Amino acid sequence: MIAGPGCGKVHHGPAVLFTTLLLAMPEARSGPGYDTLAGQWPSYGGDLANSRYAPLDQVNRDTIQDLKLAWVWNSPDDALKPQLKASLDRFKATPLMVDGVLYVRSSLSIALAIDAETGNTLWGFNSQSYKWGRPASYGYTTRGLAYWKAAAEQRLFLATGDAKLFALDPRTGTAIKTFGKDGFVDLSQGLHRSIKGLERMMNYSGPPVVCRDVVIIGSIIGDGMGHFRGKKVPTDMPPGDVRAYDVRTGKLRWRFNTIPQAGEAGVETWENESWKWVGGCNVWSIMSADEALGYVYLPVTAPSSNYYGGFRPGDNRYGQSLVCVDVRTGKRVWHFQTVHHPVWDMDLPAAPNLVDIEVDGKRIKAVAQVSKTGFTYVFDRVTGEPVWPIEERPVATDGVPGERLAKTQPFPSKPPAFDRQGISDDDLLDFTPGIKAEARKLVSQYRVGPLFTPLTEKGTLILPGIGGGGDWPGAAFDPGSGMLYVPSKTVPTLISLIKQGPKSPWPIKYREEVSFPRVRGMPVVKPPWGRITAIDLNRGEIAWQRANSDGLRHLKSLKALKLPPTGNAHKFNLMVTKSLLFSPISGRGVFDPDGSPAPSRLRALDKESGEVIWQHPLTPSYNGGGPMSYLWKGRQYIVVPTGGGNQTSHLVAFRLKRKGDPELTGKLPAAPVRRELPTEVKGTVSASEAAGFKVYQARCMGCHTIGNGPLLGPDLLGSHTKPVEVLTAMTRLMRLTRNVEISDEEVKQVVDFLRREDAPALLYAK
Repeated sequence: MIAGPGCGKVHHGPAVLFTTLLLAMPEARSGPGYDTLAGQWPSYGGDLANSRYAPLDQVNRDTIQDLKLAWVWNSPDDALKPQLKASLDRFKATPLMVDGVLYVRSSLSIALAIDAETGNTLWGFNSQSYKWGRPASYGYTTRGLAYWKAAAEQRLFLATGDAKLFALDPRTGTAIKTFGKDGFVDLSQGLHRSIKGLERMMNYSGPPVVCRDVVIIGSIIGDGMGHFRGKKVPTDMPPGDVRAYDVRTGKLRWRFNTIPQAGEAGVETWENESWKWVGGCNVWSIMSADEALGYVYLPVTAPSSNYYGGFRPGDNRYGQSLVCVDVRTGKRVWHFQTVHHPVWDMDLPAAPNLVDIEVDGKRIKAVAQVSKTGFTYVFDRVTGEPVWPIEERPVATDGVPGERLAKTQPFPSKPPAFDRQGISDDDLLDFTPGIKAEARKLVSQYRVGPLFTPLTEKGTLILPGIGGGGDWPGAAFDPGSGMLYVPSKTVPTLISLIKQGPKSPWPIKYREEVSFPRVRGMPVVKPPWGRITAIDLNRGEIAWQRANSDGLRHLKSLKALKLPPTGNAHKFNLMVTKSLLFSPISGRGVFDPDGSPAPSRLRALDKESGEVIWQHPLTPSYNGGGPMSYLWKGRQYIVVPTGGGNQTSHLVAFRLKRKGDPELTGKLPAAPVRRELPTEVKGTVSASEAAGFKVYQARCMGCHTIGNGPLLGPDLLGSHTKPVEVLTAMTRLMRLTRNVEISDEEVKQVVDFLRREDAPALLYAK
């Protein structure tokens, strides 16, 4: 990326540095900054659209129709599925590109090198971390790698699901034995308190970030109370410390305690000495670093529990805060807390955007942080001063007994929120009078109100929901125009606090239940349910906003209503170039004008309006990984991760077709083929299985079986091998959000039915 003055080192990770300089550099390639040593624009590793700017212009309005498939790379994860004790997760990793080689981390923590021109695998490093098992927090989710180079030295950093940080030789894919012990550092060690016996609760899905001579790593910890079932006290949650290691030796250089400890500033905001034992406050997303300043920016998330904090009174400093740390010492430079005493899961879920902007004639080195609240918080990244005033406004505090909510919360005066906040009657779904009546009836059971409405025992419906507003895809920044492009979704979340009795296996006064209320399969609020917002950061104003897709407007049952685009609420990333805005989009919940289900697509949009000007199908389904672009041998490539989970995992590459080129041989992988469904019923059918068949037919198959309407939940028939776990998790949600009453006995019967190999034959028998 950019070499800092006098440091002679290269920073790699998810930050975009000095974006005003990018346009002036010759033969700009891809990613967040220019690596003067590698001579590339290596895209940083991650799932992100964090300041995702590729200052390339081969692919533009005039040439976009010549953008064709170049190659498809197949992940080795798929061959390992039979060895796994749990299902594989969606593939979301974005590669790095250095010297004609793409480096990527697979969902199973395998590091791989891929020829940037052909898509052929050059080497793979497999630590076999998947044999350790699936981490409890976000499982086999992956985001990326980090790269570092100085003079003749270069290293690739890989964090694995079993808590190891490896340093690899990018040329050979072998571990560098002088780093740590035998090439890796044990990340279960070096925290401010032991996590012995609880290692599985931590995961390392986010990429490390390298700045100057240190590699910095956060972690992901499930911060709800679900992990505590059967535990004695909530001290069992690991802490979310951020650590930095020497890039050469692996020696721990510093640790930043995201929950202040004795003698540290802010410890007084953790009353009742809760700082001694509360966990969480991790950086599960992606950090950004400014090489010249020597600062790293940490988007810190919530402490445990995510929804009830009666046992940790006070503002809980660093919880859901943007924290600027000196990369040499690990000392705090400045911080800003976006939610005081966090209990709504309104995390800072994305990499901070490092941007240079001009406000009222003044040039500012700024940092812009999108949030699940729907706000973009913009600061001077040197001093931490807000670019526009952020006001403390009174909010309601009448939550459950024992909870002590903050009396005020911060509200940025600029830019405006990029997504809807709070719920009123005017926000409810109203396609028809009947739908509006159903929405009112459903919502009347719960508490609703503005942003930061307290959580309650009867349930509080919050918007933005726990998936944002903004989420880990972050935002893409265009330094030429000062425009920040933000993907977001609008899906309310119902959070109910369940009071616990003295004999409860849960260790705290209240545990949470979380669901997503729907009316006739649709979110309970008006669309669009997914959107793109363009924010002018020079003015602090929204330039344009539009739905991210047609969504359900062409669904046969809705087509007569002539709806505008409704958008779909699945994660998607953005990448901006000198002339276009690229957006892969999932086809889930999207229908084409002829009423058929839409495939996932890679799309090119007009930057000034959001109009789609080109699109190409992506199969298997796009699942939210960040696209990247690079220039190699004079040709621009665009690469998108797809698949994962029950589908195969791929990188799909596009490039401009030139006159005289041989016919491109790469082919998109076919849509996933469901296993061959049996057509004959074999053996006797028990009373329980027969009853489960009837329940499934009456209440489940309309939303959970391909071919019976829009697939609005897991495809249970013929694809899931663990119906017990799936149905147990879904039972409460169905009762709360779909008004589907299903008893525990009926759940058992449905499970018995689904366990039959010939369940499809039973279902479709004539």
